[in-house]
Amino acid sequence: MKEQLYTIPVNDAYAVDCECPICVMYNQLEKDAIEFTMGPSYMEDDVRLVTDEIGFCTKHMAQVMNAGNRLGAALVLHTHMRKINKDVEKLAATGAKASGGLFKKKESSPLVEYLKKLNESCYVCDKIENTFNRYIKTIHYLWEKDSAFKNKYLSSKGMCVRHYQVLIEQAPANMSGKNLDEFLEATHKLYLDNMNRVADDLEWFTDKFDYRYKDEPWKNSKDALPRSINKLTSDRTFIEE
Repeated sequence: MKEQLYTIPVNDAYAVDCECPICVMYNQLEKDAIEFTMGPSYMEDDVRLVTDEIGFCTKHMAQVMNAGNRLGAALVLHTHMRKINKDVEKLAATGAKASGGLFKKKESSPLVEYLKKLNESCYVCDKIENTFNRYIKTIHYLWEKDSAFKNKYLSSKGMCVRHYQVLIEQAPANMSGKNLDEFLEATHKLYLDNMNRVADDLEWFTDKFDYRYKDEPWKNSKDALPRSINKLTSDRTFIEE
């Protein structure tokens, strides 16, 4: 089939020899989002309006700091902090006047609700989410429409725990009937076969520290630890390093 906008990165990711092609897609989106955030766009009013409002999660805060633009990061975080302080000051004063205190029994104050929302929000995560969900939908679409992709999918090394959940959770919204049943059955098998493969490699890695096996070959276990981390946490950092 002719490749369209979202099929190209999906097919490219499934051409990579890796433990989770979906992590490859996500990491590229993440890299692009960080570069956009810390590029010239951080000085644009519409971008700063959003970053001031929602900020960054811990993971992406670190990536913003390591993006090579410390002045840009400082400017973005400064106006974000000013926005938070202004909001907190207003909500704290309003809560105290309205209820005689910030906390009512069995109720959250507006300030607490604001802080909860703030602590769960991230500009980079939001920027990634829409495109990433389209990638997942594209995987389901290609499974139904493209036999060459189906073979790529079945020949892959599976996926990490997080993206296994995403694939099976979103499949019923994108597929139905026989296609859905076949996809779920194949995905369950693909996931388990490859998780067991990596677990076996990790076991042999630990066995190699036993003097009884010191002269035995490493087989496929030398990089079993970072591959296991990738499978369990979606983190490819140790592999890419």
